[in-house]
Amino acid sequence: MEGEDAKSQMNAAVEASLDEPRLVAETGVAARVVQIAEPVLAYVGYRIVRVKVSGANGMTIQIMAERPDGTMTVEDCEKASLAVSPVFDVNEPVSAAYHLEMSSPGIDRILARVSDFRRAVGHEVKVELDVPLNGRKRFRGWIEGVVGEGREAKLKLRRIDPAADEDADVTLQMRDIGEARLVLTDALIRETLRAAKMAGRVSDEDSPPEDEKESAQSSAPTGSSRFASRNKAKPVPRKPNPAKAANPGTKLPR
Repeated sequence: MEGEDAKSQMNAAVEASLDEPRLVAETGVAARVVQIAEPVLAYVGYRIVRVKVSGANGMTIQIMAERPDGTMTVEDCEKASLAVSPVFDVNEPVSAAYHLEMSSPGIDRILARVSDFRRAVGHEVKVELDVPLNGRKRFRGWIEGVVGEGREAKLKLRRIDPAADEDADVTLQMRDIGEARLVLTDALIRETLRAAKMAGRVSDEDSPPEDEKESAQSSAPTGSSRFASRNKAKPVPRKPNPAKAANPGTKLPR
């Protein structure tokens, strides 16, 4: 019975983390993508970090996703992409041809939820506010803690470069944050590798030696890791081609 109770509690915690709202919401086409993809990804155990729609390769829809614990492997990206693609075929987010790209948040990731900030306590972050604080919109420093929940939470930051007449410690309102991203540091790389090793995703051989840790900072990937699980071009609508109908592995354009 105790084992079953622990399992139930774990499942409830995972479901709660999947439902945790993001601090920033997309608009326009990206918001439409979120509306379609979010419940599908939640069903298979993932949550959206960010959606971007760009003009790359004609049009690219990039969905940045993760597990509730903040991890996302190549296999996870493949699984998430395979889950979303058929739903997009039925509920097309855009009418034009597009490429679908599923990616991980990367090491120097965007912090999209309050839980992301809590996991990143002690690490360096760059924050841009939508609403200026004392005339300043950009802050950089170490996360000292988070107080509260949701958009009403507050971020405690120890600034790296305060002016002579400014305090090093500052409190930012989560609701005023437009974007926050971790800064790639040796400490962040070491912690990421340690967590991956504990989860069995990397071996000791994959960890950089002590004398190579300094160079690891410059060679590690930045931004989204762009695990290109599937780069799918949506066909431009036209009349079906009977010749292709004979091949069950080819999807007919509409």
